[in-house]
Amino acid sequence: MNRRQAISRMAILLGGTLSAPTLSAMERMGTPSVNSADFSLTETQRKILAEVAEHIIPKTNTPGAKDAGVPAFIEMMLKDCYKAPEHNSFITGLVNLEKKNFLNQNKTEQIATLKEVEKENKELMKAYSVKQIKVGDNVDKESMEGKVGVPFWRLVKELTLFGYFTSEQGVTTNFTYEPIPGKFEPIKVQKGQKVTYH
Repeated sequence: MNRRQAISRMAILLGGTLSAPTLSAMERMGTPSVNSADFSLTETQRKILAEVAEHIIPKTNTPGAKDAGVPAFIEMMLKDCYKAPEHNSFITGLVNLEKKNFLNQNKTEQIATLKEVEKENKELMKAYSVKQIKVGDNVDKESMEGKVGVPFWRLVKELTLFGYFTSEQGVTTNFTYEPIPGKFEPIKVQKGQKVTYH
């Protein structure tokens, strides 16, 4: 299975929990956005993005977001698969962190800053005005009203998870592949046990 197939399957699995622009981006993979030329990050913004992603999935006894190449994945996805509203909201989020001198904060201060951003995100998501619409037989999507993009924190979390769990490092360190499953038996998952997939 290649990465594109993995992302598509993950999008189907998570369906209703993803924002409409992210679901649309999954459908547009391989077809660059007409707005892609308008999106680019500065070196400082790339460094901020890398630190934010690493805080979301830090390196422990398994690789973190940086090890899995998540920051580059996020930038590629935004450039190639998202539209202007998300480009704008993402850049705004990075600019706000830059104004807060995020890169010069210690780890504890960075975490506190990101908790503030997450708290603000709850209000931004309310203002974003989402509604559920039916697509196909039983697939729910969120539909945006207006031209405001999905807030930065929601986007960066979605894309960090996508980038990590469709990377080689994310899959091999968090999942166990069993090509020939036996009969279905409910089991008690042990602490630290990998998720099994077939």
